[in-house]
Amino acid sequence: MDFLRPAGWEEALAAKAEHPTAVPIAGGTDVMVEINFDHRRPEHLMDLNRIGELSEWTVGEEHVRLGASVPYTRIMEHLRTELPGLALASHTVGSPQIRNRGSVGGNLGAASPAGDAHPALLAAGAEVEVESVRGVRRIPVEEFYTGVKRNALAPDELIRSVLIKKASGPQQFSKVGTRNAMVIAVCAFGIALHPDTRTVKTGIGSAAPTPLRARAAEDFLNAALEEGGFWDNGKVITPSVAKQFADLASGACNPIDDVRGTAKYRRHAVGIMARRTLGWTWEQYRATGTTLEGAA
Repeated sequence: MDFLRPAGWEEALAAKAEHPTAVPIAGGTDVMVEINFDHRRPEHLMDLNRIGELSEWTVGEEHVRLGASVPYTRIMEHLRTELPGLALASHTVGSPQIRNRGSVGGNLGAASPAGDAHPALLAAGAEVEVESVRGVRRIPVEEFYTGVKRNALAPDELIRSVLIKKASGPQQFSKVGTRNAMVIAVCAFGIALHPDTRTVKTGIGSAAPTPLRARAAEDFLNAALEEGGFWDNGKVITPSVAKQFADLASGACNPIDDVRGTAKYRRHAVGIMARRTLGWTWEQYRATGTTLEGAA
């Protein structure tokens, strides 16, 4: 196994073009596990730790540009206001040591359906910025996942950053595991209220071959909130609306039976998490006074 260590981004792109099968490594929290268990034996490893810009982030008027190697700890410490859903998801990742090394870019590169960042990225509305010597492109995160542990990266492309919409309303993340820490998700659910567009977005993890949005549930809830004037009047969401939303979220799943849980349990748990996180985010929305501004 050869070890590549580019000193800068352009050098990394050139190396990836020359060695398309090279596996990028920064935190190594996924890659090293696969290598140690002999599940993967790449010809080349590419260490990206010398490329400082990958560990930086910028906060703009509408988006946060998150470098691919920004560790989860930094998101928890510095971006809780701008990216509350992703900050909550970051809290559930592994151990403190893993949170200090692992990153959203690594989660996207691995493309595991159980990755903790995925539901929050889907709900918040994110784009993945990828680059090669041929140029730059941005991929909506829901189009980035192409199969179990497969993504839309071309062989010569690297993830440079993730662009995530700054929160305009409450966000939540919930995860079910076989224990309270150091656990791969049995299933997970993310939700984000977007009062600026009067929409709700969702993300489901570990309950289908890829992370996905519960689009039918979103469409139903968006219509119900608009027709009932909920965004303006601040009323409590009725139990019937919450139940229908939860049922549709559960129906979006396409899970499997495995050692962590059955398909039936995963569908049930996603429905429970959808109903609860909707309640939490809506109560937070009602408490912020945003409804009064919208009705003014």
